[in-house]
Amino acid sequence: MTVEIAIVISFCSFAFAVYSGIANLKRNQKTDDQKDATQMTTVIVKLENISAGITEIKSEMASMKNDVKDLNTRLIVVEQSTKSAHKRLDEICVAKVKDAI
Repeated sequence: MTVEIAIVISFCSFAFAVYSGIANLKRNQKTDDQKDATQMTTVIVKLENISAGITEIKSEMASMKNDVKDLNTRLIVVEQSTKSAHKRLDEICVAKVKDAI
């Protein structure tokens, strides 16, 4: 009878150990899943922030391109005006030289 009690106690201990192990694995899996979900959420939020930053940079670049085009147009006008003024100054200088002679 003592052998049977020892076997029953061993079997109960083994069954409890298996039950505890399985319960612990399930609990750890649930905790790991929560941590993974938290990390994935953090990564997604950071990616969305990066995407918003890139969109803002693109819009600023488009604005800069327009500004450069406007400045280029203004520069062309100024160069033409300078060329015209230079011709007028040359004409004035030539006229003064002729008057001096």
